[in-house]
Amino acid sequence: MAIGVGIVGFSGYSGVEAVGILTRHAAFEPVLLEHRADSGDDPGLVRKSALRRAPATAESVVSEGLNAVILATPAEASMELAPLFLEAGAIVIDVSGAFRLRTPERHRRWYKEEHMAPALLAEAVYGLPEYNRELVRKARFIANPGCYPTAANLAIRPLVEAGIIDRKAGIVCDAKSGVSGAGRKPTLKTSFCEVTENFSAYGVLQHRHVPEVLLTSGLEESEFSFTAQLIPIDRGILETIYFRLAKQLSSAEIVGIYNRQYANEPFIRLYKPDRVPDLHAVAHTNFCDIGVVSDPATGRCVVVSAIDNLVKGAAGQAIQNLNLVMGLEETAGLR
Repeated sequence: MAIGVGIVGFSGYSGVEAVGILTRHAAFEPVLLEHRADSGDDPGLVRKSALRRAPATAESVVSEGLNAVILATPAEASMELAPLFLEAGAIVIDVSGAFRLRTPERHRRWYKEEHMAPALLAEAVYGLPEYNRELVRKARFIANPGCYPTAANLAIRPLVEAGIIDRKAGIVCDAKSGVSGAGRKPTLKTSFCEVTENFSAYGVLQHRHVPEVLLTSGLEESEFSFTAQLIPIDRGILETIYFRLAKQLSSAEIVGIYNRQYANEPFIRLYKPDRVPDLHAVAHTNFCDIGVVSDPATGRCVVVSAIDNLVKGAAGQAIQNLNLVMGLEETAGLR
């Protein structure tokens, strides 16, 4: 029997991606949970989706037989709905940033607002499977990581743990993202005329994804400089990460560090020494691709990390976590 999974925010970019993955998944049946007046359908459609629909209420968990709910919603909606679905007995996976930072103080500092459900912050498991797999398996509430931190942490944490980065010299993460990362709600900044033939930086030194990297990779804020940049493509994140080596290591030796860490990880792909990924390699997949170029003579090193922001950076990672918590093969339904 199929496992019922509700999706709130099914008309947004991450929600649409989640619906597509769940529809193809052999074990899950998606149910569209309508939270706002907009159902997400084009009013010109003659025939709507054949998928079941229900109100985004606690009662729907019982009436629709839902084992889990994915919240592909803005943070304020997640703070409103997560407690209700948890109380109704559903496993909840939140794709927003509402529950990632563990304390009300951190949330206030980086999101510039008071948290509406602070009691749940300590319970939410940070759903980066490569590091929190066993916690995810036992969780009833999972905070899906942000797209930028997913690419950054998978690239940075193994090297921090190996002690090969000169942390006093700092780490610079130059991150470029497609427009879908800003969500589907129309704004002037993401309109066609603003984005096309343009390239812009935003959230400089104040981006709300920074604390996720600090918390997961064990860095101090003074050691990490992050700049997000918007490029005129629909999807994808490519992060170019610069740092100084604490010891002379070749590209091959650094790739070896990654290989020891990620040898059994199904969604991490490592490039040969001195080769780096591009966005075409990861588009529409749940992979994170990592490449290294090192210059031992000067102590310089560059790591390039690439993901699809809507898949490994959002919906795909949510289904990866859902597979784990439901006791299924972690790669099921993903590519």
